[in-house]
Amino acid sequence: MKDTSQQFENVWDALADTTEEAGNLRVRAELMQQIDAIVRNEKWTQVVAAAKCGVTQPRISDLLRGRVSLFSLDALVNIATALGRKVRVEIEAA
Repeated sequence: MKDTSQQFENVWDALADTTEEAGNLRVRAELMQQIDAIVRNEKWTQVVAAAKCGVTQPRISDLLRGRVSLFSLDALVNIATALGRKVRVEIEAA
């Protein structure tokens, strides 16, 4: 029997078709985790967090559940900005 298993550096490489797509997923997931941490640290309900972020409660629910595919990078930057945060981008060698 032939071994057809593949090994990936991270889960995003496994899920994405291209390295570019994997990079985008990775950045979105990281930003979502940071927004999630803000919401949890502030002990906001989803309704309060939604109001502060300028989105609906179901949208916050999707974010807190880590549904990366439902959020663009633009949307996440807008949410972080609504929370009074600055988003910085760093580029490093792969």
